[in-house]
Amino acid sequence: MLDAFIEWTVAAQISLYPAQEEAILEIMEGRHVVLNTPTGSGKSLVATAMHFRSMCLGLRSVYTCPIKALVSEKFFEACELFGAEHVGMSTGDTSINRDAPILCCTAEILSNIALRDGEKADVDYVIMDEFHYYGDSERGIAWQIPLLLLPDTRFLLMSATLGDMTTITESLQEITRRKVAIVRSDDRPVPLDFDYRETPLHETLDELIERKKFPVYVVNFTQRECAELAQALTSTNICTREEKEAITKAIGDFRFDSPYGKDIKKYVRHGIGLHHAGLLPRYRRLVEKLAQEGLLKIICGTDTLGVGINVPIRTVLFTKLCKFDGEKVVILPVRDFKQIAGRAGRKGYDIQGSVVCQAPEHVIENKRLKMKADGATGANKKKIVLRKPPDKGFVLWDEVTFKRLITSAPEPLESRFAVSHGMILNLLQDSPQRRGGYHQLVRLIARCHERPVIKSRLRRSARQLFRALLNTQIVEIVPREDGSGRTARVNKDLQRDFSLFQTLSLYLVETLALLDEASPSYALDLISLTESILENPTVVLHAQQRAAQTELINRLKAEGVEYDDRMKELEKITFPKPNADFIYDTFNAFAAKHPWVGENIRPKSVVRDLYERYMSFPEYVREYGIARSEGVLLRYLSDAYKTLVQTVPESAKTDEVIDGVAFLRAMLERIDSSLVQEWESLVAPVEGQEPAAELPRPKDISRDPRAFQARIRHELHAFVRALSVKDYEEAAACVNHESPVDEAAIAAAMERYYTSYTSLVSDQRARTTDRTLIEKVAPYLWRV
Repeated sequence: MLDAFIEWTVAAQISLYPAQEEAILEIMEGRHVVLNTPTGSGKSLVATAMHFRSMCLGLRSVYTCPIKALVSEKFFEACELFGAEHVGMSTGDTSINRDAPILCCTAEILSNIALRDGEKADVDYVIMDEFHYYGDSERGIAWQIPLLLLPDTRFLLMSATLGDMTTITESLQEITRRKVAIVRSDDRPVPLDFDYRETPLHETLDELIERKKFPVYVVNFTQRECAELAQALTSTNICTREEKEAITKAIGDFRFDSPYGKDIKKYVRHGIGLHHAGLLPRYRRLVEKLAQEGLLKIICGTDTLGVGINVPIRTVLFTKLCKFDGEKVVILPVRDFKQIAGRAGRKGYDIQGSVVCQAPEHVIENKRLKMKADGATGANKKKIVLRKPPDKGFVLWDEVTFKRLITSAPEPLESRFAVSHGMILNLLQDSPQRRGGYHQLVRLIARCHERPVIKSRLRRSARQLFRALLNTQIVEIVPREDGSGRTARVNKDLQRDFSLFQTLSLYLVETLALLDEASPSYALDLISLTESILENPTVVLHAQQRAAQTELINRLKAEGVEYDDRMKELEKITFPKPNADFIYDTFNAFAAKHPWVGENIRPKSVVRDLYERYMSFPEYVREYGIARSEGVLLRYLSDAYKTLVQTVPESAKTDEVIDGVAFLRAMLERIDSSLVQEWESLVAPVEGQEPAAELPRPKDISRDPRAFQARIRHELHAFVRALSVKDYEEAAACVNHESPVDEAAIAAAMERYYTSYTSLVSDQRARTTDRTLIEKVAPYLWRV
């Protein structure tokens, strides 16, 4: 296997670095490997060697990392190397060919597999990329759990900024009874130079582009700053006419059919990329592709682009060295700085990478004012008024701060273990591979990387959470099948994929019993209750509040209400909170019974608002002016959909609830199915060629008649509704994704309709079962 892999690298003209050779040899020896080398030093090739060994042995390997964008990138890379039919992906939002021998997934997916199946999990090799996320305060536990529960799995832990790994490696050796090889190197294939600038940002960028030091990754720490900078840069001529023509050709027939799509199109045609979590996945992927083809000169991104995504960057430009850490604004941690700075200079593209840091804006402005004052004489010489630093959201940095971040070692990785209802449920799932039991939870806590005093607290917390699950009958105690006593398991009456992945999921399950199924508003009330346990999509809620305030102000002005009275009324306005009194009262009663509850309930109405008004995703984005953050809305809708499907028990799902779930699923399908489409294009037969391999039949979505017919109604009604308001762009998005329909063709076809009819009526009544006729006429063939 080693010989075959080396022959492949030679044929591909890849020269291995010493650290790569050492790591690959250790993998072929069957050891765990900790690979701590700089960004751009070829860690991905070592991961490929592990996948290769696994495939040769007929085993299964899993690649995992923190962000979905990197998962999808590695998924498509693996498809090219190993064949699309052998590679799967799972991110929570997207699941493609999940049972393939190579699986690319987020860390949380692998953590859930480990919790559910334990040592019987079908996972032989694991590559954990960006392993420094082990120390992340919210998500670090997902990196720890597989190390504790997969004793027969071999691990490759990779990062450029690890620090001391003693505790982790000693635990891994003890649990797996297998040696851990640590491979470290400080040698960067592409060296870096560092520069601190006190010139305005546009001047710094102009100089970098003039010196051919692009692509430049301009690091901002908010999505708003990214968008504003991209917009500002379109006023300058960054690319030549020939370069713009090359970009237009590369874009081809890519559809920019969401509200923010027009802006994205304008930016990329100017040679400017935008990359942050508020964008739809397809736009981020487009920016990555154009950058890989060398067509973008500037990429305005948040720090998420520093997490391993393969975008060739010559220069990293920090606009600031402070950011909000969730509680307060702080100077960047050394690890974060080194991760982002390490993106500069990529092997095969550059011989030198550059890291540039801008001085604070007020410092740059004051320097300019002083120079202007020094050059003035006589009557022109005036006293200058220096700018002060911002009062809030700012921590001062200078060149000394910059140099300290360059030379300091990354902070130590800290264990972030915690127990939750979701963890307990996953452990107790009665999977075919493993019998559950409370002892699994006790053993997991004993193995975790916390100090003894913390483990004691964790055991107390686990007992409280477990008792709460027993009291709500989500978990039940039953006799063992072999008669050897009793064991705990998840209630058999719940759906197979039942999950409590939200912190307050238990409150939702308990409170559902208090809703009246006979009430006409039952489905809407259930949606409101579900939304109340989800994280707030702050940008959406602020937009709702602004819209409500604007409407109130206009009404009060029309009524002649005085200004002071208008302002008093305005202070009372917030975003919509349906059933707020009921939700607050029931939550207070729930919290009184469960002292472990550590957060508050959050009533809101986003899904309910969309569903009640039957709005499309683009309409909703436009109405509230949240085009820059449409990806935030998409993630929220995805979380709401998963919670409705997995956390609301089947017994609580009436036909009206099923209808609401189908509405949401149909909307999510239309917003962005780019990853699924791209994978299908890899395995689909090209005209005149045989398919690459026989793929498993897709899931039969018609096997649940209620859900299937509700989904069909919403797919078709969305199309009819788009026609009724003459939104032909939205109508085109509803039609057969594999063969995009031109909106002009739809408009022309509809003109024939409107010559006979003055309007097309589409309303709430059309969504009922008696208005849409669905019949099965043959296997997999339906007439609607």
